[in-house]
Amino acid sequence: MIRPILRCISAVLGVGLLLLGMSAHAQRASRSSEPGANLSNGQAYPTKPVRVIAGNPGATADILARHIAAQLNERWGQPVVVDNRGGAAAMISAEIAANALPDGYTLLMGQLNSHAIAVSLHRKLSYDPLKDFAPITLVALAPQVLVVNSSMPVNSWRELAVYAGKRPGQIDYASAGNGTASHLTAELLKQVAGLNLVHVPYKGGAAAIRAVMSAEVKTGFAALATAWPVLKSGKIRALAIASRQRFPTLPDVPTFDEGGLPKFEATTWFGMFAPARTEKGLVARLNHEIVEILHTPSIQQALMNLGAEPAPGAPEEFRAFIKSEIVKWRDVIKTAGIQPQ
Repeated sequence: MIRPILRCISAVLGVGLLLLGMSAHAQRASRSSEPGANLSNGQAYPTKPVRVIAGNPGATADILARHIAAQLNERWGQPVVVDNRGGAAAMISAEIAANALPDGYTLLMGQLNSHAIAVSLHRKLSYDPLKDFAPITLVALAPQVLVVNSSMPVNSWRELAVYAGKRPGQIDYASAGNGTASHLTAELLKQVAGLNLVHVPYKGGAAAIRAVMSAEVKTGFAALATAWPVLKSGKIRALAIASRQRFPTLPDVPTFDEGGLPKFEATTWFGMFAPARTEKGLVARLNHEIVEILHTPSIQQALMNLGAEPAPGAPEEFRAFIKSEIVKWRDVIKTAGIQPQ
């Protein structure tokens, strides 16, 4: 009696083990079918720590890189470490990434300054923003917002234009420094709307916002990610946002388009890159993973809290976007008479 029961138990256990084995095989097959899960030589990826180079600690690029790195770490079971290499308007981090091995183990959180503006401001840039990188995906857009000190008697960008027009040479604006996005956005507005303002550069976006907050200068542009904490304090006021649509965290602030200046857009953007000559299959795998991450509600909320919005897409779309941004800001720089260094 006992032997038949034991044989029955053994058969059940055998079927269970067979099903577990089939399940594990299916999971492995599913993972291996993902884009670029293995390199062309059959080697799995990743098999060692991956580093993501970003700019200054605590800056938006750094925070974005850390959010994505944490998610990749969880997915891959491999350490994904953020390597902060700040300075020179993100050009130092870009140069390091451009010279890294194209094996997928060095990535870059690049941005507007490093990949669209720098090429028009420097005669001898140490890297080519298109030839030396394999774009993976656009990560986020942080729209520029026009702010004024709360004591200014203006409530729209048009009122600011009239106010400044009656006081030629008296109304100054702060920027994060010569050639930065906040500087060039103000120059773009001056060119298309005839705004009469005097430039006062500062060392970084936070310093520029503090200058507007203390009424050291009257106005200025800043990425929403930088301006948002001070806007909440009520010490500065937003007049308009340079995005296609109103931003969810600033629902009462109109776009320039709504204020009568069609298609005026200026965003500080961030995107993930690999060094040039990285395998296309690996780029596809990285795109697949990061785009999935950017679609998760927790990451989308984290970006919104930063004053940025997720903007994932295909590598080819990202490359086309970079090309258009290079042309756009090159023309602004040329018209403004800013000479390359």
